[in-house]
Amino acid sequence: MNVVFSIFLETFGDPIGHRPVPASALEHYKDKLPIQLLDYWKEHGWCGYGGGLFWLVNPAEYESVVDSWIGGSTHDTYHLIARSAFGELYLWGENTGSILTIAAYHSRYFLSAPSANNEERDNKIQSLLMWAMTENIGLDLFDEARATLGDLASDEMYGFVPALMLGGSAKLEHLQRLNAEVHLILLSQMAELEPYELDDEDAQDE
Repeated sequence: MNVVFSIFLETFGDPIGHRPVPASALEHYKDKLPIQLLDYWKEHGWCGYGGGLFWLVNPAEYESVVDSWIGGSTHDTYHLIARSAFGELYLWGENTGSILTIAAYHSRYFLSAPSANNEERDNKIQSLLMWAMTENIGLDLFDEARATLGDLASDEMYGFVPALMLGGSAKLEHLQRLNAEVHLILLSQMAELEPYELDDEDAQDE
């Protein structure tokens, strides 16, 4: 286990919703995703961390979500490799080695620089874990949401009802536990996906 993942586990504690990754999936994604990520899959499986705040996921289960958000609009093939409890999505660009971050709850995205080689790709995966540990991906609501609504299953997320893009407000009383795939696809249909502004403090810098 490398140092970054050790710190990640110390920060987020025991995983939830663990599912082992079959050998067929490791083989399928061998030349499509970073070696470091596949090593994490092999050792730790697909699961949630921080009580469900951050999830490493099976990309095959989110193909419809990726297609709904960016289908046909890019020159790369993207795989959703991780997500937050509130629908911040992390997509890996198979050809460029870039990470496309989509904040689904307000339809904004940020695209990292491409990777030149395998070392840079592995470093990007470790940077993603650091991002999850150090940024406010819980929107200052996660602990309250978990206490009020309960733990998320591996296919669930916390969603605002009404959605923020429809004028809803980011308050605990407007959160519900929802099916992640269904809600993420619904959010993709509400507003055009737009980039973060360069001076947006929420934009990911990798």
